[in-house]
Amino acid sequence: MPRLLGVDIPNNKRTEYALRYIYGVGPTRAKQIVDELKLDPAHRSQELTEEQINQISEIIIRNQWMTEGDLRRDIAANMKRLQAIQCYRGHRHRRGLPVRGQRTSTNARTRKGGRRTVGVVSK
Repeated sequence: MPRLLGVDIPNNKRTEYALRYIYGVGPTRAKQIVDELKLDPAHRSQELTEEQINQISEIIIRNQWMTEGDLRRDIAANMKRLQAIQCYRGHRHRRGLPVRGQRTSTNARTRKGGRRTVGVVSK
């Protein structure tokens, strides 16, 4: 298993898809990396050489893309800041409700969790 920036990426996947296992590298950035290195699109990640792995991590560092722990810390700090200034979005984060204006009367089960039934308990 190739190891990039402290993350094991899967062997049997195409390189473009395997790079997405790094937190902070999505479809667009993965495609940019593969295009910049001029890798074969059918190339699997297990076929990467040490030199290519070093070039991939060099591209990420050179472009100053936040990945893994740095990105997670930055996102957590942003949420804490919103909660500290007690803005609307901060309250929504704290309560575990949708933040971006979605309806909550019928949907939002992902954020709110499973349905809690309140009522008569039959014996």
